[in-house]
Amino acid sequence: MRNAIKYDYPVVASIRSILPVCDEMIVAVGNSDDGTLELIQSIDTSKIKIIETVWDESLREGGKVLAVETNKAFHAVPADADWCFYIQADEVVHENDLAAIKAAMLQYKDDKKVDGLLLHWKHFYGSYNYVGNSLSWYDKEIRIIRNDRNIYSYRDAQGFRKGDNQKLNVKLIDATIYHYGWVKLPKDMQRKQTKFHSLWHDNAWIERVMGNKEEFDYLENIDTLLPFTGTHPKLMQERIAKMNWDFNYDLSRNKLSFKRKLKQFAKDKLGLDFSYKNYKLV
Repeated sequence: MRNAIKYDYPVVASIRSILPVCDEMIVAVGNSDDGTLELIQSIDTSKIKIIETVWDESLREGGKVLAVETNKAFHAVPADADWCFYIQADEVVHENDLAAIKAAMLQYKDDKKVDGLLLHWKHFYGSYNYVGNSLSWYDKEIRIIRNDRNIYSYRDAQGFRKGDNQKLNVKLIDATIYHYGWVKLPKDMQRKQTKFHSLWHDNAWIERVMGNKEEFDYLENIDTLLPFTGTHPKLMQERIAKMNWDFNYDLSRNKLSFKRKLKQFAKDKLGLDFSYKNYKLV
């Protein structure tokens, strides 16, 4: 994590959400100027080990710096650990899923054919009341990997690979990552997007594409959403109660192209899956 306060990441909730299933938590805190290090240090637990890092912002090809930072934390994991639970600072695990996660770790601990565990995903967008449901969003990804140095963070740290660019063999488990990276005050989202794109593009691209907008236009940048009907993790309740902007989405609104609509229909009604898979199910 880097500049979690400035860019409004729920990093404390992220960390706390998986502490119950972890013996130790490695937190890679990048060079920040907003008190992020002190925020992590304030979490009252002996499980956390902080490693301070410096981000190399010249690594712009495919957001490579994010994978480099992920690997720094991964390599700090003690050799006697069985599994490594990777979580990003805008992701939270529901307390109701912890038992299933621990059970899966125990079930596959000695099955060396399993490199990692695959989790479901909910991407919240605009507010805590809507989730992305189009093929633009990945609905599954690896977040638990075996403690094997042959495994490494892939591309922009969305997932993992092993050896010579091989996909991991994974088991899908009954647990979900709640992704809150697209729920922020519109001004904070615009600043976050500008900074985030700078990990991929130079200043000329940022100025040309991002422009001088002060607020992120949520409606302009989404194709289709669904209402969220479940419950949020308890660790997010206080944050949700403090939401201080309005976002109302017309559920009949749909910006999908005809081709995308066909693929969406095939997925929703026929069970066909066209999504990119950064893993192999076993």
